[in-house]
Amino acid sequence: MSETSPKLRAELAGIPTYKPGKPAAGGGPAAYKLSSNENPYPPLPGVLESVTAAASSFNRYPDMACTGLMNELSDRFGVPLTDLATGTGSVGVAQQLLQATAGPGDEVIYAWRSFEAYPIITQISGATAVQVPLTPGDVHDLDAMADAITERTRLIFVCNPNNPTGTVVRRAELERFLDRVPADVLVVLDEAYREFIRDIEVPDGVELYRRRPNVCVLRTFSKAYGLAGLRVGFAIAHEPVAAALRKTAVPFGVSQLAQDAAIASLRAEDELLGRVGSLVGERHRVLDALRGQGWTVPETQANFVWLRLGERTLDFAAAAEQHGVVVRPFAGEGARITVGETEANDIFLKVAEAFRKEL
Repeated sequence: MSETSPKLRAELAGIPTYKPGKPAAGGGPAAYKLSSNENPYPPLPGVLESVTAAASSFNRYPDMACTGLMNELSDRFGVPLTDLATGTGSVGVAQQLLQATAGPGDEVIYAWRSFEAYPIITQISGATAVQVPLTPGDVHDLDAMADAITERTRLIFVCNPNNPTGTVVRRAELERFLDRVPADVLVVLDEAYREFIRDIEVPDGVELYRRRPNVCVLRTFSKAYGLAGLRVGFAIAHEPVAAALRKTAVPFGVSQLAQDAAIASLRAEDELLGRVGSLVGERHRVLDALRGQGWTVPETQANFVWLRLGERTLDFAAAAEQHGVVVRPFAGEGARITVGETEANDIFLKVAEAFRKEL
């Protein structure tokens, strides 16, 4: 046998591996998973029933056009069907966007640290990543991002709220930034945590899309809606971009179970808002407690908090796991902790208090 391997794309060399949140230990003390920003509540009313019904026919292909879900989204957001596209979670749609806009020689701008999938999907596309550091307050530096635009820039990600810091950019600064972006550069407003925002100065990306042809909005059913395991997200963008997304979609990528569950979730919005309200209340409690312990924590509008721990990050993650909660460490930088069940949050706060006293 020849030892020569098949030739693979050079862009794949050195691609960082996406690190999912560590699961809670099956037999050890870690009982709560606060590492993946999942919704701790069970599926919304009607969702299990819709999934059960769809399961009886999963020997058949799903509706590739996601007709029912697309119609539901069109009605819910007041946008034409031509301006919608679905995918396997918002990260799947983000990868489709890069396939449609950027390749070798092109540049993609995003803040750093931000969603860790951005460098992965950018490198897969063959484009060059331009990472712009967050401000000292862990917020997008939109002026620096605008300054980084060149004639090679094809796409800009703005994660709002930002993952993993939870910080937001507000209306005036975002509008000012968008005014500086050339009309032929696509700005992607990644709003995976939109439902958790309570700051009235943070704009709804859908309203910005209505007035700006180069704005695309990403949303997901994985977080607030609690469908992380079914992988369904969507984009709202003007027709040329949305059409390109439908062309680059994996055929039959969104299962019928996911489509039906998403429709049922949209129809249970009153219950959803109640659950999100409870999580936001817990978020306030956790933030207040951490600040009372002496931590400097950025204001978060998502369902998680960010502790900048530097070289002690992995030590903190180990201490949390020993006491029964798993958090998401970013070595040398900080830890992201999901706001979960009250019991889990209480354990995390006790760990944080003890750890703070050791610093």
